[in-house]
Amino acid sequence: MFPTHRPRRLRRTPAVRRLVAETSVAPRQLVLPMFVKEGVTAPVPIASMPGVVQHDLDSLRRAAVEAVEAGVGGLMLFGVPTSRDAVGSAGSDPDGILNRALAAVAAEVGDATVVMSDCCLDEFTDHGHCGLLAADGHVDNDATLLAYRELAVAQARAGAQVVGPSGMMDGQVGAIREALDEADLADTAILAYSVKYTSAFYGPFRDAVESQLVGDRRTYQQDPANAREALREATLDLAEGADAVMIKPAMSYLDVVRQVAEIADVPVAAYQISGEYSMIEAAAANGWLDRRAAVLETLTSIRRAGADIVLTYWAVEAARWLREG
Repeated sequence: MFPTHRPRRLRRTPAVRRLVAETSVAPRQLVLPMFVKEGVTAPVPIASMPGVVQHDLDSLRRAAVEAVEAGVGGLMLFGVPTSRDAVGSAGSDPDGILNRALAAVAAEVGDATVVMSDCCLDEFTDHGHCGLLAADGHVDNDATLLAYRELAVAQARAGAQVVGPSGMMDGQVGAIREALDEADLADTAILAYSVKYTSAFYGPFRDAVESQLVGDRRTYQQDPANAREALREATLDLAEGADAVMIKPAMSYLDVVRQVAEIADVPVAAYQISGEYSMIEAAAANGWLDRRAAVLETLTSIRRAGADIVLTYWAVEAARWLREG
């Protein structure tokens, strides 16, 4: 008349639950994306991402130190320039805002955390695409690879320990690896945005980088309907020398995170993107859910799916919660 098996025995107390937990999240596994804006002297709030700002160089340095003190594993930097052109020349300019920011952060925190760079043109082009445009308006894959080579070398020389090619161009990892090696930057690692979907959840990020996008990115970012294609993309990047691979977005693609984790022999990252952040912040602001519980639950779910590294705008706050226990 009574159950023989009682799984609830292992849920009775916090100590028991902690003992048998299958998945954990540690501060070292979190990476904080950060925006730095040229021409400002104080942080600029991003309206669609409450609590996130476009930093000036001074506040960026302070925020980097704060993240290190919280135990965050890495920092991913994005630049917001004052001027853009068709080829995104500010991206590879040593005096461009992102490269100056990389140098500033690297000088401030040294090897206390991992300094990463978004290695893409979309922040710097006046059309907002991730690559160079051909005469007919389409994104020219192979011409873009040449630009990525310059971009990666400039970022590595500025202080990036890891470059993150996010443009979803065919062959981008191999082209960047070759360029870094030729420039005597063989120790610079590549975190490949191997699986990046065309997502409705990128909206707030485009506010954050003041995107100039005209049209959409469906010809190079992945169709949300496809999962096998994601494995092909990841496999190609691994063959080209990726030191780690990433899936973006995270929460709507946990199945893909799991599938990539099963085939990858390098660390797997997942990016909890701006729209995922903003919708939880909005729901919490309306009293519809417990903010802290929701944040930690989502981070745990991403780790449970197989991600070794999670990029999240809550990295510092979550790291403090985790260290508090």
